[in-house]
Amino acid sequence: MVERLVPDGLWELFQRVVPQAPARPQGGGRRRYGDREVLAAIVFVATTGCTWRQLPPVFGPSGPTAHRRFTEWSQARVWAKLHRLVLDELGAQGDVDWSRCAIDSVNMRALKGGKLTGPNPVDRGKNGAKVHLTTDRAGLPLSVAISGAHTHDSLALQPLVRAIPPVRSRRGPRRRRPAKLHGDKGYDYDHLRRWLRTRRITHRIARKGIETSQRLGRHRWTIERTFAWMVGYRRLHRRYERKAAHFLAFTSLTCTLICYRRLTK
Repeated sequence: MVERLVPDGLWELFQRVVPQAPARPQGGGRRRYGDREVLAAIVFVATTGCTWRQLPPVFGPSGPTAHRRFTEWSQARVWAKLHRLVLDELGAQGDVDWSRCAIDSVNMRALKGGKLTGPNPVDRGKNGAKVHLTTDRAGLPLSVAISGAHTHDSLALQPLVRAIPPVRSRRGPRRRRPAKLHGDKGYDYDHLRRWLRTRRITHRIARKGIETSQRLGRHRWTIERTFAWMVGYRRLHRRYERKAAHFLAFTSLTCTLICYRRLTK
């Protein structure tokens, strides 16, 4: 099961970003489980949505052990680094399409509260969180962020565009700027259009009271499909993490797995 959840290719990339394991004490001590087994356990939690204590013993490490290693790696920004590595591999193959990117968000309930949560205006004011995302033309996640469910979408556009990493290209220098950016009416603000123009990005933002939803969806359906892929990882069906850093870590890991799935096709 470990090899199925963490294939050899993903494991090779992970080894390039994971911190070195601390040296064992000279007096012996409990054996440290291998990083690949722990990573497989974390992927299993992300995929099935089970709690840490429900982790099957087949992986070896217990739930608390896997959670402790997950916390250590989250603090070291391993998941964001791994996502960038997979994007680099895709870019080197020419599989990142910068011609038309999209930006959007999705709301979900936050069952335990915590930082970066807030009243969800589309869920009767219940506590919730929001995932913001940019994707390339094919729906590959390029950058991701989280916020409270009450945060307006327009506030996330500039941070998300800045967060797109410089990705390798098949020919030429790294690239991080899309040619076009599609957004719905939540981003319909003149200052955002001006800001995109200063970065030489053509904006395709729907205008309130002018463009219909049918016309809007012609090019943005790919990002809706990406959100469907993300919530297919059951740990993101709801926000179960009280700590915002842990929720962002699961979100980044999910983006990495989506990109890696494309890499192996």
